[in-house]
Amino acid sequence: MSVSEAAPSSDPPMQRRPIRGALTALITPMQGNKVDDGALKAHVERQIAAGIHGLVPCGTTGESATLSPAEQRHVIKTVVEVANGRVPIVAGAGANNTAKAIELTRACTDLGVDATLQVVPYYNKPTQAGLVAHFTAIAEASDLPVVLYNVPGRTGSDMRADTVATLAKHPQIIAIKEATGDMTRAVDIRTSCPAPFSLLSGDDYTILPFMAVGGDGVISVVSNLIPATVARLCEAVWAGDLVRARRLHSQQLDLTKALFLQSNPIPVKAAAAALGLCRADIRLPMLAMDTTCQDYRTLLAALERSGATG
Repeated sequence: MSVSEAAPSSDPPMQRRPIRGALTALITPMQGNKVDDGALKAHVERQIAAGIHGLVPCGTTGESATLSPAEQRHVIKTVVEVANGRVPIVAGAGANNTAKAIELTRACTDLGVDATLQVVPYYNKPTQAGLVAHFTAIAEASDLPVVLYNVPGRTGSDMRADTVATLAKHPQIIAIKEATGDMTRAVDIRTSCPAPFSLLSGDDYTILPFMAVGGDGVISVVSNLIPATVARLCEAVWAGDLVRARRLHSQQLDLTKALFLQSNPIPVKAAAAALGLCRADIRLPMLAMDTTCQDYRTLLAALERSGATG
């Protein structure tokens, strides 16, 4: 699958890579209240060594809501530098203020990312026409491709399939991360937005059924911990090996359930800390998981069963 070509210019066209397969919604490791650069770099290397297909820094899982613009730019820059062109990078640059989203997007233009991830504006609850205007303004503010992100459970607003179809006509809008978990919605988007528009699950519970109805992959939380499992799952679907795909989907599902016992990214950071990948430190208003609670014990048991290693 290819993505749309850049608008004509006097410069050579930017080579745009497919946005498909298993992309990890990266955690942002921290020491106290500061980004832990060493742990972040090691985490990126571990992901790539495991065969992950792409990386998404500064999404919800990366605590973008509590990163300053300077920190956000720093995290994205670090991920791009460590990845060094080995996998596509989709940088979180969304906001519920269109002007701020444009500012964040323009800040990404010289960092070497392949696209930006743009979430449906949260709290404001715009109309469908407002969503079209918001995402169109962002797409036209830079040369970077846009990946839409619909997650009504977080934002309080739902972007309908017909709205996605309208936006998909824009040459800069190349994909959507669809996190409703609704397979009917996935079919509707796939039918109205044919390839090369990419349809990515934003819900690890639904990776296999989502891809079975025409999805191109997933932006995953659980792949922070078991990147090889999620990458091989997508590859098994591509190969038509449904027996292997079902096995891998079931293998990750138990751990995925544990990762949502509390609000993301609290459990995934606790699990990453248990694997020695980083500290469990997280910014307020989130609190690190209480290691004496039942949720933590359930998480550790699922982590062990998953076969994850540090």
